[in-house]
Formats: sequence, structure tokens, C-alpha cells
Amino acid sequence: MYYFIEPMTEEDIPAVQRIEAQSFPIPWSANTYRRELRDTQRCRYLVARASPTPPPQVTSPAPARRSGFLSQLFGAFVAQPPPPDTAASAPIVGYGGLWLSADEAHVTTIAVDPAHRRRGVGELLLTGLIDQAYELGAAMITLEVRVSNDAAQRLYLKYGFTVVGTRRRYYTDNGEDALLMSIETLNDPACRERLNALRRQLYARLQRQA
Repeated sequence: MYYFIEPMTEEDIPAVQRIEAQSFPIPWSANTYRRELRDTQRCRYLVARASPTPPPQVTSPAPARRSGFLSQLFGAFVAQPPPPDTAASAPIVGYGGLWLSADEAHVTTIAVDPAHRRRGVGELLLTGLIDQAYELGAAMITLEVRVSNDAAQRLYLKYGFTVVGTRRRYYTDNGEDALLMSIETLNDPACRERLNALRRQLYARLQRQA
């Protein structure tokens, strides 16, 4: 299976909400997503798609740096915009988003279809969101994660996030605390090199899987 990511559109909202209903107890409304997607100055949202064949119009190997707003083929290639029938041939299997406040990018949501978890899809979405933080000119990136979500915490720590605080009873469904995690030095050369190295490792893993 091949995976690629691309910007989320309003047509993607129903598929995103189906994944969200399987991932979170209190889903967002469609109107919330529309509002976020229309605020292109501050918000960026991505979807991950799965395809049994490589996406069409594959061009050159992705450079070892942020690729801006280009779609990314998980096999370490940059893909051009897909044809109109992509929704049928390459369904959405994950999504994520962030918004910018001053120079801080905040990850608002990230989720993967249960059938495609533990395959690197969430990690690729995370790298895509970090790319978008760079694109928006952010100097740091933050997120909240449940204190019980050890797998997500390990992923964030791997990418250089550190715990900077706790939000007590942050999750309204069960009153669970959230850890506030951040990368406060996005523009540090060491941070960029970590991202590049981890991205190369991830691409190699996804190529082997495909």
C-alpha cells in the first residue's frame, strides 16, 4: 500500500469526520472544518490517502528539506495534484491540522483510520504539519496529548517535542489531563537536521512496506 498527503479540501470533510468519529469522543462539526479551511492565512490541514499503486504523475525525489505545500508520496517522492477520481481510488485514511498564533503553530488535530494505524501514516502527517509550520513562518510548534496516550507521546518525543506543562482536566469527555508539548526551536539547524534524518528513515520504512 502506498500513502501520500495533500491539502484538505471542503469535499474531504465527510471522510475526515468518519475517521474522527472512530478516534475522538467529541468530534468537530462540519462547519468548524469549513471555517478552519477558509482561514488560509493561519490554518493548514492535510489528509493522508492510501493507494494500491503509486500515485500518478510522480516526479523527482523529495529534497531533504521542507517541501512546502506540495503533496508528498510516502515512498519519498513528490506527487503532483491527483486526478478527479482520487477519492475513489485512494481513500482518505488520516488527517491533521494546525493553526498559527503570532509565531507559534499549534497542532489542533491528528488522527488515522484504525485500519491503517501503526504503518507510519500518523508520523507522515506529523512531518507534513511541521512542514506547514515552517511554511507559515512559525518559530515554535505546540500540541496537547492525553497523559494516557503513550504511543503518541513517544512519537512526539522522537521528533524533538518536550513536555512543557500539564493542562488539568483538559479533555471534557472524561476529565483526563493533557500534556502540553512543544518544539521551541524550530529554526535551529539541529532541529531541521533531526526532521530531515527522521523523514529519510520514515520514507525508507514506507518504501519497504509498499
